[in-house]
Amino acid sequence: MKKNKFLLVSIVFIIIFVVQPQNFQSLKNIFTQNDIASQLNISSSPEEKNDGLGTAYQTQNEDLKSKSFDGQHQVIVVNEKAQFTAEELSMRNGSWEKYDNLDFLNRVGVAEAMLGKELMPKEARQDISSVKPTGWKNKKITFNGKQDYLYNRSHLIGFQLSGENANVKNLFTGTRALNANFNDDKSSMVYYENEVANYIKKTNHHVRYRVTPLFKNVELVARGVRIEAQSIEDETISFDVYIFNGQPGYDIDYLTGSSEKIMITK
Repeated sequence: MKKNKFLLVSIVFIIIFVVQPQNFQSLKNIFTQNDIASQLNISSSPEEKNDGLGTAYQTQNEDLKSKSFDGQHQVIVVNEKAQFTAEELSMRNGSWEKYDNLDFLNRVGVAEAMLGKELMPKEARQDISSVKPTGWKNKKITFNGKQDYLYNRSHLIGFQLSGENANVKNLFTGTRALNANFNDDKSSMVYYENEVANYIKKTNHHVRYRVTPLFKNVELVARGVRIEAQSIEDETISFDVYIFNGQPGYDIDYLTGSSEKIMITK
């Protein structure tokens, strides 16, 4: 039903665009407003569909989505410690991982796990270039003085933690700065993934883990990801952070994935 409704709206959008192409910007603005998608019952971003998350949690996510990347500060500490419930920290099912189904726009949803050595990869990482996540409009850029690419096929739960390769439910369009900024790794996902992976390897303990991509309305590129982790057998690991899906020096159109280099005027 929801897909049919979206198809109908898309057809109307195309007809109007063909007849009156000068109205494209107005149409774009309408389709990215907060209320239009909800009126069509298609607005729920992936994290909003997870009924297990409470109202306070959803409110925090909405607040995070409203924030803008300033081009420098990539990470926000949401809470000093992770806020998992006792039920969520239960070890009765051992190690496990779960990935939300793609939504009606093929966007990834929440990825959760009880991480342990049991889930870590036992084979070398495989090629994942066949996966084209939403908003995948990549280009070559210069980052940290080196030739690079604007976007990575970013894992919600890193390969070193899950052993997941070309899992479409676990790969999203993430900027290089968000995914792995080796000049300032504390500002990227790889820092937190390494912290958890090193802890598990050293202790053979377990870590409750959740990564939530935050999309605005019908945008194809996530505004950022919220990463939560809590070690089970002790209190060594406990964090709740938000990382902006931005790239210093570039302006990203989150609706489509297009981007432009920011020109600095003197």
